[in-house]
Amino acid sequence: MIKAGIIGGAGYTAGELIRLLLNHEEVTIDFVFSTSNAGNPVSHVHQDLTGSTNLVFTNTINTGVDVVFLCLGHGNSKAFLNANTFENHTKIIDLSNDFRLEADAVLNGKHFVYGLPELYSDSIKTSNYIANPGCFATAIQLALLPLAKHELLQNDVHINATTGATGAGTSLSATTHFTWRDNNFSYYKPFTHQHLGEIGESLKSLQSGFNKELFFMPNRGNFSRGIFATVYTKFKGSLEEAKTLFNSYYEHAAFTHVSDQPIHLKQVVNTNKCLIHLHKHNDTLLISSAIDNLLKGASGQAVHNLNLMFGLKETTGLQLKATYF
Repeated sequence: MIKAGIIGGAGYTAGELIRLLLNHEEVTIDFVFSTSNAGNPVSHVHQDLTGSTNLVFTNTINTGVDVVFLCLGHGNSKAFLNANTFENHTKIIDLSNDFRLEADAVLNGKHFVYGLPELYSDSIKTSNYIANPGCFATAIQLALLPLAKHELLQNDVHINATTGATGAGTSLSATTHFTWRDNNFSYYKPFTHQHLGEIGESLKSLQSGFNKELFFMPNRGNFSRGIFATVYTKFKGSLEEAKTLFNSYYEHAAFTHVSDQPIHLKQVVNTNKCLIHLHKHNDTLLISSAIDNLLKGASGQAVHNLNLMFGLKETTGLQLKATYF
């Protein structure tokens, strides 16, 4: 069995990661590290795990585990790894944005590979260190990679994407408590969201000359989880030609699928899927993309990366049913 450790075990992504790993046939959880909850049962924080585990949070780290997941706040993973050394054989999967950009990918001789399986599957398989992509970045990149592969992003790209409240994490703020979110809708970080950097680097890895604008408008939705992104740009080909490009690109993808029917969030929430739908209006191609921000956008993708790194079947531990009704 693969022994796994989790650093920063109290947040939403950690809770989903624990749930996935408890049901993963090749993994056993060695420890869940949390300084604020040390000594408390994991199920007291992640209450959906009541009756599923007797794990207790610890403030002690086993540096010899096979794989460690870093579920820390952005900016904290680098500090943690500078202060703590793991064995050479220990693989590291970081869920923050500390190592996603090429300029930040190396720390103390460790080179972090960007962990988007639909783009870098071969590199992930041979890497010991993975920078798990951001949630918005995942949904948006999967909407654009087939076009970039064929160098068809020749115009500005417009993106409107809405995420659920869990995208903001467990810390309370003025825009996360119930009375603000309920029956409400708003945008934030217009055109400046931090995920634009990793999106741009991925697109340029396929279309090196890409120099157009990505106009990204992120929104807060009044629901708990999921991301629905609509992405549009100029496209000279027909709708059928676009479908051929996308179906070919994702032909062997374990979790990303092109739907002929319009898609909606309930199809993907609680799964590791990304569903994509294409629509053509005059000379504009509209790509809709839907994911669960906590699974395909975070913990599910991290487990997918674990499967690739350890030579397991990609879908191991990730055969999940959507909360469709």
